[in-house]
Amino acid sequence: QVQLVESGGGLVQAGDSLRLACVGPGRTFSSPAMAWFRQGPGKEREFVAGISGSGGSTGYGDPVKGRFTVSRDNAKNTVYLQMNSLKPEDTAVYYCAARRSSILRTEEKDYDYWGQGTQVTVSS
Repeated sequence: QVQLVESGGGLVQAGDSLRLACVGPGRTFSSPAMAWFRQGPGKEREFVAGISGSGGSTGYGDPVKGRFTVSRDNAKNTVYLQMNSLKPEDTAVYYCAARRSSILRTEEKDYDYWGQGTQVTVSS
């Protein structure tokens, strides 16, 4: 069973930055595509950002384009989400997800493994 562990969430003010991290299994995982999803209060879970297994392809949801950056360090088994210019509407639980394939996808159903989530709260 693949375990994903997120960290880096917290309470910040609008305009601040946060960096989330997701650590994968102990051995180096160079192939799985990874993604971040989020679920805000009273909302459905949505795709935030994703990265292919090689790191050569990335994708972003419209609400975060230009503000968030996804990256990965396969030597550290870690995927990052750098969040800048945070807004109150970014408040949500952020989940890390991995799929067996290295090809990036943007839908929940395409991901096989999930973390427990980390809370991000942005005050106005």
